[in-house]
Amino acid sequence: MMAKETSSKSVQARTPFLKQLYHRIWKDRFIYLLLLPGLIYFLTFKIVPILGNIIAFQNYNPFKGILASEFIGFDNFARIFEDTQVLRVIRNTLFISLMQILFVFPAPIILAIMLNEVANDKVKRFIQSVVYLPHFFSWVVIISIATIFLKPEGIINQVLMGMGYDWVPFMTKESLFVPTVIAELIWKETGWSTIIFLAALASLNHELLEASIVDGANRWKRIFYIILPSIGSTIVILLILRIGTVLDTGFEQIFLMLNPFNRDIGEVLDTFVYEKGLKQSDFSFSAAVGLFKGVVGLILVYTTNRIVKRFGHDGLF
Repeated sequence: MMAKETSSKSVQARTPFLKQLYHRIWKDRFIYLLLLPGLIYFLTFKIVPILGNIIAFQNYNPFKGILASEFIGFDNFARIFEDTQVLRVIRNTLFISLMQILFVFPAPIILAIMLNEVANDKVKRFIQSVVYLPHFFSWVVIISIATIFLKPEGIINQVLMGMGYDWVPFMTKESLFVPTVIAELIWKETGWSTIIFLAALASLNHELLEASIVDGANRWKRIFYIILPSIGSTIVILLILRIGTVLDTGFEQIFLMLNPFNRDIGEVLDTFVYEKGLKQSDFSFSAAVGLFKGVVGLILVYTTNRIVKRFGHDGLF
């Protein structure tokens, strides 16, 4: 008898909550309707495909399907550390990603500070428009332009030979592959990435800046002691997110630049998964590599966030 009374009370307690929830949803139904396409997109292309990772633990046969394919456990993951080709690809990926963090990540910060120092608004808006533009070009266009400039008869080699130097095989020389990738990435994405830092600089305490000028602080001191600390939390959060994608160097750019001369140093995990999964139909192994990337990224984000919070900064979570 007591159990029936308890269950009836819990149902009565839930009823007002459900009614309130229904009325709240109905009241804001148009807002939820606007959210619906985005929710459907993420559900269809981000959440549901996660279930397909089960093939990483199978000897997947597309003719048998996921349910009928043989389950082999962690054998595909063991292959990642046994295959010398995979280890070479991981090494290339880590090296390129490290260079991106060292050179590409600070570039928008520096550019945002430089733009913030421009006093003339018209000049500032013009520079912003110019540096934003490359972001809207596809990598196919960017690589095509770079090839035109860097090929043996391109303008850069013509200038070098005009100065008395020998022409440089930019697109085929192994030692120049990574610098070329970094230069292209800086050119394409630096301007667009400044948007976040410019937004952070908009909340800068101008009274503090004026006080530092009165106290005799020069421009460099204002940048290092006032401007950089004021956007420090933004920098830290973006750095955590970037470290989480350390095994993701960008497929399209690398794929378009690869050739038989630079493949040993230029092949990364993304292009390797493409070769194994699509060209060689080794779906299970490529899925295992992709899942391995995701797990490593998750661990790196969590670890970096803990380290950042230990140093007294606001982390990502």
